[in-house]
Amino acid sequence: MNKDNIILSPAQKALRINLDREIYGSFVEIGAGQEVARQFFRVGSASTTIAKTMSAYDRDFSNAIYGKEDDGRFVSKNRLINMLNHEYSLIEERLRTEDHPNTKFFAFADTVTTIDFKKKKKGHGWIGIRFQKYSNTKPNDFIFHVRLNDQDSKLQQETLGIIGTNLIHACFFNNQSAKNILNEIYHNLSRNNVEIDMIEVVGPNFENEDNRLLSMVLVKEGYTDAVTFNTKKENKHPSDILRKKNILTLRGSFRPVTKVNIDMLKNGIEKFIEDKKVKKENIQILFEITLSNLLAEGEVDESDFLDRVEILCSLGYTVMISNFQKYYKLIEYLSVFSDKRMGIIIGADNLIEMFEEKYYRNLNGGILEAFGIIFTRDVKIYLYPFIKDQTLLNSSNIPVHPRVKSLYDYMNNNKRIIDINHSKDVLKIFSRQVLKMIKDCKDGKWEHMVPKGVSELIKDRSLFGRTNCQL
Repeated sequence: MNKDNIILSPAQKALRINLDREIYGSFVEIGAGQEVARQFFRVGSASTTIAKTMSAYDRDFSNAIYGKEDDGRFVSKNRLINMLNHEYSLIEERLRTEDHPNTKFFAFADTVTTIDFKKKKKGHGWIGIRFQKYSNTKPNDFIFHVRLNDQDSKLQQETLGIIGTNLIHACFFNNQSAKNILNEIYHNLSRNNVEIDMIEVVGPNFENEDNRLLSMVLVKEGYTDAVTFNTKKENKHPSDILRKKNILTLRGSFRPVTKVNIDMLKNGIEKFIEDKKVKKENIQILFEITLSNLLAEGEVDESDFLDRVEILCSLGYTVMISNFQKYYKLIEYLSVFSDKRMGIIIGADNLIEMFEEKYYRNLNGGILEAFGIIFTRDVKIYLYPFIKDQTLLNSSNIPVHPRVKSLYDYMNNNKRIIDINHSKDVLKIFSRQVLKMIKDCKDGKWEHMVPKGVSELIKDRSLFGRTNCQL
């Protein structure tokens, strides 16, 4: 048996680290005890690994040590980074490298809240490590956000202890990629225990890593359901972008984004801001791409993924990559971050599919269960027309099966479906046709079909397979 394929227990990993006299650092944990440090104390020889452990549990103590956050949150990425900055600087200050010429220093930190006794507030937190892969070198950061799914506080704390031990072990003994470190974090755990929904790596040993691709791995491997990217093309935790916002979402393949997508958004926004429950300054626009739209011959095309994120972010839009094939799943997910009025912009052709019963056979309650989720969320559907057989389809004439007609009428009569305006000159633009022209190098025929600046970006960077086109 290949020893690299053997999964060690948390205790075995902790002992392996403790017995390595070149690994030395600090543990600082807030909000869920000191479960990670406990793993190392329990197995023995901890003195060769642990320089300090601390839990600044009191908020005033925590603020005095790490500084007060602008948003007042203690479980946040900023708080975690401030913890790492402070603790690693103390290591550098107090443990002079000349006294430890072969030592690889680290600072481990987590700030976590576990499930409350009423089971209403879910456990989640930020976990990270700043570490030297080799002695006398600049450190690396490996940080991520977790959702703790165990339904008991004690179990969540135990899960946290396993996660932290796996992370430290992987960073020092896993000589592969950040993806492999990520995979090791799940050793002796499953999605039932923990969900990782944001990841970020920096440092000399991660120079060739792309955080956007790592985020896509989270979705692809089933570690989480969705990841988000801001207008600066940076991966961000969804709560940092969506928290308490009036979210307006447009789903599509965006391969590439075309003028019809922008027209949908423009007219959708016009209707959305008319809603009394929507504050213009609180609107968060979201372009969502499902993982199925990233598939090419059964595999996720990474370059194609980056092309789409690159273009959408360059236009100033926030992008979400998700595993949500059904709209009700997307709505349920967004509702975790905001209870404000939300909107989904849908083409009439997609709304027809939304009311097809075959897509809900996996649910015990069928289509009624799916729409029950939609009914209980504060969301409206903004319907963009679609031309079919020379007929303009909208909310008044959309064809739905007689069995679900009453369900459709209920939504329509309760003003959950709202028609939006359209520009006649863009309705016949289809992204698949544009993509084919791009790949076939038929310049001069497709440029007017995409938003301003997109054609230049596609040509300059040879996006979407334009490698064979002459400049």
